[in-house]
Amino acid sequence: MGAEPVPDLDLALRALADASRRSILTAIRTAQRSVGSIAEEVGLSQQATSHHLRVLRDAGLATGTREGTRHLFVVRTDGLAAVRSYLDGFWPSKLAALKAAVEAGAERDRG
Repeated sequence: MGAEPVPDLDLALRALADASRRSILTAIRTAQRSVGSIAEEVGLSQQATSHHLRVLRDAGLATGTREGTRHLFVVRTDGLAAVRSYLDGFWPSKLAALKAAVEAGAERDRG
C-alpha cells in the first residue's frame, strides 16, 4: 500500500479527536483486521470505515496491507508513540507540583 507517512503530532491529535476513529483503533490494536470486519464491529458502513482508516493512516496511527483483494489494517505504534511522548511531557511538572504541595502540607503539620 506504499510507504507509511511519518507521524505528525497535529494530524494524530486531530484524528484521535473523532470517537469513530478511536473505536476503530481499539478494534485494530491487537491484530490486522479487514475493513468489513472493522465496520461491523464499530457499527459503521464500509465506506465510512474506509474514510476513517485513511485519516488514521495519513496521521501515522494505522498501517494497511493487501492480502489478495482484502485490505487489512492494524495500529501503527510509532504514531501512537509520538502522541504519548507529547502527553508524557506534561507529567513531570504536575508530579513535581504535587510533591511540593504534599511536602508543604507536611511542613505545616509539623510546624
